[in-house]
Amino acid sequence: MHLKSEDLTRIEIDFDSGSIPPPFSHLFKLKISFEKNFLNTQLDLEYTHREELTDEEILDEGFPLDGNFNYVGELHHAWEKPLKSLYINSKWANKKLDEEEGGVKVLAKDLHGKITRTVPLNQEEWQYTAQEIIQAIYETSKKEAPLIINFLKIDHDNVLEISLTMKFSIRKALATINGQEKDLNWEKTKELLSYVFLPDYDYDKAREGKPSKRGIYIDCGDGFWHEFGKGIYNIDSSYDAVSKIREGFLKL
Repeated sequence: MHLKSEDLTRIEIDFDSGSIPPPFSHLFKLKISFEKNFLNTQLDLEYTHREELTDEEILDEGFPLDGNFNYVGELHHAWEKPLKSLYINSKWANKKLDEEEGGVKVLAKDLHGKITRTVPLNQEEWQYTAQEIIQAIYETSKKEAPLIINFLKIDHDNVLEISLTMKFSIRKALATINGQEKDLNWEKTKELLSYVFLPDYDYDKAREGKPSKRGIYIDCGDGFWHEFGKGIYNIDSSYDAVSKIREGFLKL
């Protein structure tokens, strides 16, 4: 018997990456208590088995030498509804996690003190939500700034400039279109964002300064501008992510 949304007072998400090798292998535990106007949150994230690697091997994979992170503090109440909804709508396995595969285990507590420990069948959804909450914690703690993607379309006499900001800390997506700010749908904007990171970007053809010549360009948040048609390539020939990015931004 699983708990009702209104009865939930606490959720703990335990994740183990299983048998994937270092420097990628890691564990995290998220403890979240639902308070009146905020989420009381604790995160403990630890990268594992790194003693098997040299510092250089870790850095070559794009990781800092000490990626472990701990946080205790408040998180915006915008995360309460999606987290409770995920719990209520999940289906559960009647077996333990496979240690080789790893994955998520969930503990839930209700206002009567009843505790339920379970393994969700929708593992990917739980892992994705947990990653979003970790990103929200990084922003809340000022470890990372919100993600900003810039899009630029220059015609003969028209310039369309879009700046897309994802604020995970408050679960808000904003677009500034030629100086005008607009609230966006969080889920739809996340979908657009997922396309942005699918193609291969050729940094040898990218430029650091903001372009001024005719063309369509994107800056994925690192200050480098890539031109559509000249340095952005679909990795999978059967899936045209590049067109989806361009169309998605032009629809904003």
